[in-house]
Amino acid sequence: MIAPNASTGKGPSPVIQGPQCRAQVDPLAGLRTPDDPPWDVYLTGTVFLDIIFTGLDSAPVRGTESWARGMGSSPGGVANMATALARLGLRTSLAAAFGDDHYGEYCWDALEQGEGIDLSTSRTAPGWHSPVTVSMAYEGERTMVSHGHEPPPEEPAPDHPPHARAAVASLTPGKRAPWIAQAASRGTRIFADVGWDDTGAWDLAGLADLEHCEAFLPNAEEAMRYTGAACPRSAAHALTEHVPLAVVTLGAEGAYAVDRRTGEAAEVPAIAVEALDPTGAGDVFVAGFVTGTLAGWPLADRLAFAGLTAALSVQEFGGSLSAPGWAEIGAWWRKVQSVDEQDPEALSRYAFLEALAPAAGAIRPWPLRRAVPTIGFGRSA
Repeated sequence: MIAPNASTGKGPSPVIQGPQCRAQVDPLAGLRTPDDPPWDVYLTGTVFLDIIFTGLDSAPVRGTESWARGMGSSPGGVANMATALARLGLRTSLAAAFGDDHYGEYCWDALEQGEGIDLSTSRTAPGWHSPVTVSMAYEGERTMVSHGHEPPPEEPAPDHPPHARAAVASLTPGKRAPWIAQAASRGTRIFADVGWDDTGAWDLAGLADLEHCEAFLPNAEEAMRYTGAACPRSAAHALTEHVPLAVVTLGAEGAYAVDRRTGEAAEVPAIAVEALDPTGAGDVFVAGFVTGTLAGWPLADRLAFAGLTAALSVQEFGGSLSAPGWAEIGAWWRKVQSVDEQDPEALSRYAFLEALAPAAGAIRPWPLRRAVPTIGFGRSA
């Protein structure tokens, strides 16, 4: 199915993504009980200040000055994942260290006040300079430059993380994160991703915390390197010897998943879109998959939803700036049904959205445009 692409220069008036625009849908509404843990998802990591330059016609050329037609700023790093989860309606708690500079204050306020993310386990680190990433988007790709100092000596993750239905963890080869085992012992469902192994070992035994995880979500290259499999689908099956649920993203081909507990396998093709900036798309995919899993959806629906949210995100610039909420999802679903000569079989893949998407009168037209927050300007309604 080909989804309509978001316009990059035209559209409705900008709308600030703030408290008044928080999730319109609670995907877990039918499952909640008084005995539930206070949070749906817990995560921890480093928050960066992301500064995004857009509207570059080409890559910067050595010895010249390039002018960007647009610029925005937003919390990045682990904030991309936290924002994506919160905008999908999950009660999200984040433990992170924030610098006591203006950048740290801005990121804290944007996450707590703007997105409704719980920061009760986060802290401000006196004298610590907030890490910064400058991202330049052009020709559907990105170039990033980051700066930061050594993190504070005390890790932001508490020894006893708050009780949550699920947690998202980024595994580091050769290193355990004690909070993962602690959370899993309390019944928290751990969803893990992983970055590139700079050591070149690609040894699954080095991902010691994988034993505590319910699901592992690497990309195709990572999955094949860790398993030695010749193709990503074989790699997914091999990974289920180490973790109950393996989800392998296949880039433009979509995603493939295998659940060892049920014997179920599913593959969903990607939605064809014009990608403007891939920053944070992987985080959004994981957030979509976690949402569907906690809601108890079938495996194929979870993959489809994760792929849809990632596809919507790459049509906007920035990481946390581009994470879609239910307004975007609902507007896309209404719009895509009206496209002439739409493939009925492909459309049926997303029919489960009908019961979830906000009513037509409650959502704005699609494509949607967000105002891009910038340090130095106050919020407006």
